[in-house]
This record gives sequence, C-alpha cells and structure tokens, in this order.
Amino acid sequence: MKILANDGISPEGVAALEKSGFEVSTVNVPQDQLINAINTENYVGVLVRSATTVRAEVVDSCPGLKLIGRGGVGMDNIDVDYARSKGLHVINTPGASSQSVAEMVMGSLFALSRSLHDSYHQMPTSGDTDFKILKKKYGKGQELRGKTIGIVGFGRIGQSLASYALGVGMEVRAIDMQVNPVEIPLAIKGVGNLKVTLTPTNNLADIIGELDYISLHVPKQSNGAAVINVDLIEKMKDGAIIVNAARGGVIDEDALLRGLASGKIRAAGLDVFENEPNPRKDLLVNEKIAATPHIGAATTEAQTRIGLELAEQIAHLLG
Repeated sequence: MKILANDGISPEGVAALEKSGFEVSTVNVPQDQLINAINTENYVGVLVRSATTVRAEVVDSCPGLKLIGRGGVGMDNIDVDYARSKGLHVINTPGASSQSVAEMVMGSLFALSRSLHDSYHQMPTSGDTDFKILKKKYGKGQELRGKTIGIVGFGRIGQSLASYALGVGMEVRAIDMQVNPVEIPLAIKGVGNLKVTLTPTNNLADIIGELDYISLHVPKQSNGAAVINVDLIEKMKDGAIIVNAARGGVIDEDALLRGLASGKIRAAGLDVFENEPNPRKDLLVNEKIAATPHIGAATTEAQTRIGLELAEQIAHLLG
C-alpha cells in the first residue's frame, strides 16, 4: 500500500512505515494535481501538515483513499467530519509538537520584552553609526518574572507553555472551555518533579485587563470570528504583549495593527497568518511584530515524534 506524505515526513517516520510494509512518497504534489496523483498512483493514505488541503472534493474524487493524516494538531485544512462520514480514517498528532511550540513561544516572549527581534535587524545596518540612538530605543525592556500570562486554550501546548512560564516565575492564568483543575508538572533537574494545579476560567473578557502577556493556543473558529477582536483589545492592559502560534484568523489582524499603532499593545509575535502562505506585508515590516513563517513545530525532535506517531497509527489502522 502506498502513502503520499505531501508536506513531508521525518526519515524516522518513513522508515517505520516501510518497516510496516508501506511504500512512501515524499515528493510534493501541487494542490491542483493532488486528486490526479492520488488516483494515478493508488495512494491509500495522504499525509499533510499546514500547506496541503484535503477538502470534500478530494474525498469524493479519490475512492481508493482510506486515510488522511495531519502531522500536527490543527486540522482546519481537512474536511474532517465529511471525510469520516465517508468512512475515511482522519488522524493527527496532537501531543508530538507541544514542547517545541511552547519553547518557541517562550523565545518570542523574551525577544519581544527586550525588542530583540528589532535590534537584531537594526544593528547590522545602522549599529555602527546609530549605536547610542539604538541603545536608547531599546533601553526600556521588561522582565518576565513576576508578570502575568494568560494562556488561551489549555490543551497540551498550553499546558506545556504553562510549565515553562511557571519555571521563569510568571503567574499563569489559564483560559479554556474546560474548567476542570489541571496539574502542571515541573521537572527540575536535581530537585525532582513538582506539580502546580491550575484551574482554567472560560471567560477571557473578565480577566484580559489583568494580563501582561497573552498566548493563543486555540483552533480557528468554525464561524470565522477572531478570538482576539477590537472589543477585547480595548479591554487589554496598556502595553500588553501577545503571541499567536495557533492559527491565522485567531487574531483580527487589522485590530492588532491599530492596537500596536496606538500603543495599547506593546508588541506581538506572529507565527501564523490569515493569508498563508502569502501574509500581508504591513505585518511583516512592522517593527513591533516578531514574525516567523509557521515554524512552531519545526524542530528535529518534534518532527521525529510526529513521523513515528503517524506511522504507528497508520500501521494500526491500515496494516
């Protein structure tokens, strides 16, 4: 049986699939040629990340397709319910990239708090002539310790981020539709395993004015509405910093730019955008925005875990 890993898969994932008797192709097929490739090559499974979409048209046009796999968490690029209603297996790897995404968010929090993202850009071009000017410009940084972070969406990634944030001395406020207490493990070398219990709230609007930092870990909303909109930005604490490593559209990008321009929002970190893979230029050139090209899960360790987890599920379902 043949599997098309259209957005790639780790070598470990390929090896595990081949060991289970599958033939794997990692050659990228353009979106408009996907249906033809699946049917011509008799692929029984197609694996995607965030670039390739698998909509109802693909499901209906590919009768031999048995499985759709998403290497990662969010599956908004797949018509999940429709595919499952047609008898296809639809799988993902929700836990494999949690640590990698959480670490990238922490990196963004540190960078934004000290304007490192802009300093790294400005120093090579004008540091030799404007050193004192730049020193003054970046001379009002702030520490993370003692600040309050709101983690919107308290699943695996949100909980992993909480462990890092607690570790650097931040107060963590969890926001989630599920409001049951969650134990956050803190593994400290030489000390042992500690646990902190957090109880999420489901009302972001009530506490957003208390938050120094906000990190988003929720899927794109089914109705297309932004989670962070004009009204919530107005309720934020002045000078709040926000990071979105979830999905484009979770933040109203126009409202974000206005908030940055007014100073209501101090800075923002964006790993995802509404119009991927062609994000709007005014976001990318804004000196208050640290932009990355959707690389939250792009670590060797995460991709290895994703590949192996996909291979295990596929072998179980189709082997």
